[in-house]
Amino acid sequence: MTLVVRPGSLLDRRRDRPAPSEVTIRRIVLASEGRPIPQSVLREVVALAKPEHAEVKVVAIARIWGTSLGFPNPGLQPTRGEWDEQRLSVRKTIEALERSWLEASGHVIATRRAAKRILREAHAFGADAIVMGADPHRRWAGDFMWSQEPHRVDRRSTIPVHLVQLSEQELRRGPQTSKRRRKRR
Repeated sequence: MTLVVRPGSLLDRRRDRPAPSEVTIRRIVLASEGRPIPQSVLREVVALAKPEHAEVKVVAIARIWGTSLGFPNPGLQPTRGEWDEQRLSVRKTIEALERSWLEASGHVIATRRAAKRILREAHAFGADAIVMGADPHRRWAGDFMWSQEPHRVDRRSTIPVHLVQLSEQELRRGPQTSKRRRKRR
């Protein structure tokens, strides 16, 4: 019996991407799976982008919460408030990068599979690096947690990924998305 290991799966430990020091970085994707982008992540992006005056694209994810019996359901889409929170986060990040004299653009995407969409955006942009803020890695159990998306991106990417470990204070702030509440009629 032959074990087939899918690229990016938990069992795949191959690293066929170049080391960050071997890559000239001209384009960077700064991604967030819904959490606010902290100053430590911005400092990392500025440090990577300054030598070549790299172009930065900010991508934020507005989470779609699932499906209803296999069919898309409008009640599971991001709320207007969640969209606004993500847009505000992207706008503030772009303004901070432009204050550092970097060319930046960005947008918000709604998806259930954040890692897959972030990687698709990075490939479409022609990125040389992806930068994300990350919680500590939680091994195999973490693969079921939304907060572990940065590690999922790192595992599946052929592009160098720079994960910035968030401080305790930044971790306490938590994701920006609000809790869902049903309206009572």
